[in-house]
Amino acid sequence: MSATNAERVAVAGVGMHPWGKWGKSFVTYGVHAARAALADAGIAWTDVDYVVGGETVRNGYGGYVAGATFAQALGWNGARVATSYAACATGAQAIDTARARILAGLCEVALVVGADTTPKGFLAPNAGERWDDPDWLRFRLLGMTNPAYFALYARRRMDLYGATSEDFAQVKVKNAKHGLSNPHARFRKEATVADVLASPVVCDPLHLLDICATSDGAAAVVLVSAAYAERMGLAGPVRVAAVSTVTPTFPNTVMDMPMLSTDPSAVVGTPEDTFKQSIGLAAYEEAGISPEDVDVAEVYDLSTALELDWIEDLGLCKQGEAEALLRAGDTTIGGRIPVNPSGGLACFGEAVPAQALAQVCELTWQLRGQAGDRQVEGAKVGISANQGLFGHGSSVLLTV
Repeated sequence: MSATNAERVAVAGVGMHPWGKWGKSFVTYGVHAARAALADAGIAWTDVDYVVGGETVRNGYGGYVAGATFAQALGWNGARVATSYAACATGAQAIDTARARILAGLCEVALVVGADTTPKGFLAPNAGERWDDPDWLRFRLLGMTNPAYFALYARRRMDLYGATSEDFAQVKVKNAKHGLSNPHARFRKEATVADVLASPVVCDPLHLLDICATSDGAAAVVLVSAAYAERMGLAGPVRVAAVSTVTPTFPNTVMDMPMLSTDPSAVVGTPEDTFKQSIGLAAYEEAGISPEDVDVAEVYDLSTALELDWIEDLGLCKQGEAEALLRAGDTTIGGRIPVNPSGGLACFGEAVPAQALAQVCELTWQLRGQAGDRQVEGAKVGISANQGLFGHGSSVLLTV
């Protein structure tokens, strides 16, 4: 049974460090975002009683214990700490951890921070030989970088629904236009379909401009209990209506990175919903709303083709109809259901522990009416979608 909006955990503040390649420590980015979120909330660091950090696996031991790392960098205040990791779903899982503690009555003010410093080029597994690790094996045995998986999904979409390279390119055109006015975006430059199709092919059918980069960046969210929000005098704050962190149901019949095959389904049959569809369905069920209620969405556009998949998986249209929405301008700001008004990963790039939190930052600004030139008019309900390696679902549904 869903809670009333007044009973839900409130988003008191959000903040980000701009995405880019800055050559600094992830801690620097995280502290910047955390201070911005606290300032946005009007809450002193000394009032925070719980800190959840999103783990970064490429930045040494401090990244493994990110919660404590950020708490120390901000100045020890006695707060309890935790660290979450769920690959690209890390931020949503960290929010879920903080929200659960607030709902349990164990804290009132939680700070959630994710930050990353990434290498140039492909994300690769950590060094060493691990023959029981699918993420290592896909590189060692098949040379399957992330874009190779993105290309498989794109080709699947072409075969099933008749999508074209021009459709994929149009997603980039839309998101590039959305990100132009976003001060936190790394890439703020318009693109044309011709630009995308003229960029080098990385893995057929995807071109360089179809695929997101890897970036440095950070995002932070301050969550507070309903009672604390009332005492603060927060008028109509953004509320966390649902967090979905579901896992697949056997058999998983659409191959997910980093696996090398799907599950066998000949005996048990195919589940009614795919894994990605179940992510949004769980969020809607918890919140007690339907996809028709959604005003704005931030989705996981690792590639242009994947954005089209997520539009359908969130139930924003029927399967195979995302291209029609795109061509009609329905997913553009001003359209029926704007998708990635922030510019998405196309304009930001991947900063793994931060990107699900960045989606929540954008949705919060949208629902507050503070998104400036990229504002979706009248937005009252926003949903994010993300997915981490090894079956980590991620969706946060916000309401006002």
